Amino acid sequence: MRIPERMNFGEVAPKVFKAVLALDAAAREGLDPVLVELVQIRASQINRCAYCIDYHTTAVRKAGETEGRIYQLSAWEESSLYTVRERAALALTEAVTRLPEGVPDAVWEEAAEEFAEKELAQLIALIFTVNTWNRMNTTTRKTPGTL
Repeated sequence: MRIPERMNFGEVAPKVFKAVLALDAAAREGLDPVLVELVQIRASQINRCAYCIDYHTTAVRKAGETEGRIYQLSAWEESSLYTVRERAALALTEAVTRLPEGVPDAVWEEAAEEFAEKELAQLIALIFTVNTWNRMNTTTRKTPGTL
């Protein structure tokens, strides 16, 4: 069963859509492209955004990511396939995405140890940007596999 798309947000609100695209591009600057995609997939899994999961898993495969790391991302804490740096980014992603629970000091400190202050700011921007995309796409029921 195909779930019908509610609206094409980019067509209906092009200025907002372009602003989020610009924010997305700015947030990615200086970050490893594979790390960017892993963070975006993990936030999208938490937010249950089928469109973004599809989009970012396709992108990370094109960047050379292995199937095993993609499959185990939802259980990254139990997997040995991720680096200390990736684990810090994923922990921060989960904390920021589940914001009502807050970002624990230990999660912040781990991320701050792995990322220079500018990189950490970029990572935070990336996380809140993917959460924006997730909310836009789940609300409008953006169909996976479409642009």
